[in-house]
Order: sequence, then C-alpha cells, then structure tokens
Amino acid sequence: MNQSVNSADIHKAIVEQQALQDRRKMMLNGALLLLLLAAPFVLYPVFLMKILCFALFAVAFNLLFGFTGLLSFGHAAFLATGSYTTGFLLSNYSGLTTEVGILAGTLASTLLGMAFALLSIRRQGIYFAMVTLALAQLVFFFFVQSEFTGGEDGMHGIPRGELFGLINLEDNLNMYYFVLAVFIGCYLLVQRVVSSPYGQVLKSIKQNEARAVSLGYNVDRYKVLAFVISAALAGLAGSMKSVVFQLASLNDAHWHMSGEVILMTLVGGMGTLLGPVVGATFVVNVEYQLSQGPLRDWVDPILGGIFVLTVLAFRSGIVGEVQKFVKKNLG
Repeated sequence: MNQSVNSADIHKAIVEQQALQDRRKMMLNGALLLLLLAAPFVLYPVFLMKILCFALFAVAFNLLFGFTGLLSFGHAAFLATGSYTTGFLLSNYSGLTTEVGILAGTLASTLLGMAFALLSIRRQGIYFAMVTLALAQLVFFFFVQSEFTGGEDGMHGIPRGELFGLINLEDNLNMYYFVLAVFIGCYLLVQRVVSSPYGQVLKSIKQNEARAVSLGYNVDRYKVLAFVISAALAGLAGSMKSVVFQLASLNDAHWHMSGEVILMTLVGGMGTLLGPVVGATFVVNVEYQLSQGPLRDWVDPILGGIFVLTVLAFRSGIVGEVQKFVKKNLG
C-alpha cells in the first residue's frame, strides 16, 4: 500500500515539474517572440535579418552536430549553394517570384546534402569531418571558377522582388517579417524533429551508436536523413541571406564560414534548441562591434580566443550554463 502511495506521489511530482518547465518555456518563447516583433522599430532591420539568417544556419548545423554527433566541416557549401542558386535565378529570370527562387536554392542545397551524406556518412569522427571539408573545398573551387557566380567578384544587385506577387520585399520592414516568419517556422520544425521518436533515435546514436545498432536501428539511414534536413535548412539560410543583402559571395563558401557556424553553436550551447540562436546573435554582434573600432584587424584572433575559452571553461555554452544554474537553484 505504501509503495503504491509513494509511486503515485512520485508520478504527481514528475507531472508537476514537467508542467512547470513547460510554463517557463512558453513564457520564455512568448517573451522572445514579442521582442523579435518589436525589434525592427529599435534596431536596424537589415542587421537583425543578418542575425536571423545566421541563427537559422546555426540551428541547422546544431541538428547534425548537437543532436546527432556528426561534426561537419563542410556546411558552408550548403549555405553558398542556396545563396548562389537563388541569386542566379532571381537575377536572370525576371518573371520568377522571390519565394520560388528561395525554394529552388533550398532544393539545390538539399540535393547537394544528399550527395555529401552518401559519400561521407559511413565514416566516423575526424574522418567524417575531413571528408565533409574536402567535399566543401571542391564546391568552393567550383564556385571560384564558374562564370555564373561572378568568381571572386560575386553576384551583386540580386532583386528582392515581391512575395507571392503581392508584398514588396524592397521594403526592409516587410523583408524582416518575412525572414522572421521563415526562421520561426524552421525553428519549430527542428524542435518537432528533436522531440519526435526520430529525434530520440538521433540522440541515442550520438550517445552510443553501437547500442543503437544492436537495438536494430539502421543508423546510416537516420544519419543521412539528419544530414539532408540540416543541409536543406542551411541552404534556406543562404537563400534568404542572398535576398536580404542582394549579394552572393565566396565568403559564404569559404571554410572559415564552416568554422564560424561551429563557433556559434559551441558558444551558444550545442545540443540545446536556443543555444545556436544565442550563439549566432553573440558572434554577429561581436564581429560588428569589433569591425567598427580599432580592433577591426583582430576580429579572427579574438573570435579564436573566445572559441578556446568556451571549450576550456564553458563547454555547455551560454544556454547550457544558464540551464544548469536554473536547474540547480530553481529546481
């Protein structure tokens, strides 16, 4: 009898704790949404859109690295493929609407992600990372030598056009809310993927791949799908970025960009949903502030120092450390 009572009390406590956590999460998400809706009236919308594009890029990378345990050094290839594809189509086909150009860029990155996954997914650890880096470098040199990309000059003057032929995206406020809507949709998609049974399998693969295999899961199939979803979202980020800045350049394809998204994820907190968003916001702001002052020639060394400090002292990242503090002090 006592055991039954104790079990009921424990179950009730667990349910109450989960309900409290859900309420906190809803309040936090609501506050963030209100902040994002009001932000363009306080800050420059183009700067905010840059943060959102890189935040989506980091969220895409975190799905692969933070939740599946696959460290890719080639994600810049997907960002650049989406950017160049969208830029080329919108610049050369005047009848094409903006949303179609963005979807085309996303599709191109998805197909490239499938090719990368099939070539690299059977490797693990540093070998997987090096294969993705090598493939990304091939893509980089393709963009350097291709005429349609403009080579080292890049694509300029990419038209923003109209959304569904109705909303003028040349207006920064309209463009901002479009980018925000896409970001929120993708963030919720990743949240759903991570919390689904499929997401639980991804987490088990990260923690102990051999055990996942022993339980009968086809881990290669799960990892390929995770890679493709991540590549598609990264391509979508690149497509939107090219429309926002009306520019597609080799910087998006350079291996530095792959390193930068790793930094964003680690600083924010890999394996957390909000971490990459916080990390992208932090890194973009640091780069902007440093580039405006006397330390503009020291941006890369300073970011490198932040990376080393994070790895050595704050391995959980900003969001991870905050979650530990809340759990320890608030229960």
